[in-house]
Amino acid sequence: MTDSFDTDSRAEPSIQDRPSILGGDPLRILVYLSAVALLLGTPFALKAGAEFFLPLVAALVIAIALVPALEWLERRGLPSAVAALLCVLTFILLINGALALIILPASGWFIQLPESLPRIRENLSPLIDFYANLQRFVDDALQSFATNTAAQAQAVAVETPGSLMDYLTSSAPSAAIQTFFAVLLIFFFLSGWTRLRRQAIRSRGSFDSALHTARIIQNVVDATSAYLTTIVLINVGLGLAVALLLWALGMPSPFMWGGIVALCNFVPYVGPIIAAALLAMGGLMTFDSVALALMPAFIQIGLHTVEANIITPMVLGRRLTINPLLILLSLSYWGWVWGAPGAFLAVPLLIIIQTILSSAGEAIVTSPPVRPEPGASATGDARQEKFAGTTEGG
Repeated sequence: MTDSFDTDSRAEPSIQDRPSILGGDPLRILVYLSAVALLLGTPFALKAGAEFFLPLVAALVIAIALVPALEWLERRGLPSAVAALLCVLTFILLINGALALIILPASGWFIQLPESLPRIRENLSPLIDFYANLQRFVDDALQSFATNTAAQAQAVAVETPGSLMDYLTSSAPSAAIQTFFAVLLIFFFLSGWTRLRRQAIRSRGSFDSALHTARIIQNVVDATSAYLTTIVLINVGLGLAVALLLWALGMPSPFMWGGIVALCNFVPYVGPIIAAALLAMGGLMTFDSVALALMPAFIQIGLHTVEANIITPMVLGRRLTINPLLILLSLSYWGWVWGAPGAFLAVPLLIIIQTILSSAGEAIVTSPPVRPEPGASATGDARQEKFAGTTEGG
């Protein structure tokens, strides 16, 4: 009876003998606390250092998306520096042209806005009649907005920026500096891409780890470039469709509105709402009836519904489809950290992080334990060197 009692008592460890969650090791506790502090402090550090981190991250995302074009040029015999320069110049020309398509006509709309406020008030009067209590608030808000906009319109009429760089320099010198910094980062990242990838593969301790590293790098490049290229083509197509329908409707500057729709569509969920609101305002400034004035917004909403629910899932497929909850979380996080630029970078950053984590997880699960054998080190180094050389051409 005593033996049985002793056995049962030995089977039940005391509270002091039970292992704690942190293991009881002070060093491990310090590591865990440091990780938690780093996790909590990262967004505040990114927000405080936005002038440095924002162009750095934006340049990284853009450069990763341009890697396939860089490798295509390198396979045709161009040096890395020349191929990188061509990629950067082409990207700058495309972005500058797209923004000029939007900014130059938009300045004219802002100048005409004070003159169009009576028409907007007249179009909204049937709706305001249903909410008589808001009449005074709307009149005061429109009057205040007209006064501020008139002052801004006079300033715009005095001197209109001639180019994208002039616009950035006149409005925010820091933005011009960040843009120049990002362009330099893109160029140097692309020009040294082949060397960086080769060094990352060679630095691994074994051939299997080098193979996993190369696979992770290639997966990140493929997923990011495929997603961004597909989204750019879809958004450009959506903008062209909206522009053509607005042109048929008689809306002034239809391609400007199509560019706004395409640009806003890069920000999931929030961007299309902003585009619809801007189109509704433009319609109220242009047309005399409320039904016709709201037609541009209805056109954008209808085309966006078809694009978001049919075209985009069909083109992207299941491999690049992301959980909407993750998109909302990423959009909220990066939008809080960096504002509107962070909202544009939210989904590409989510794609990169998700690809790295999934590829690293697959590598951990599928990689067998490595058991070195005598004389295997030299053979592994030779295989690793050969493998790094074969990946230079992409």
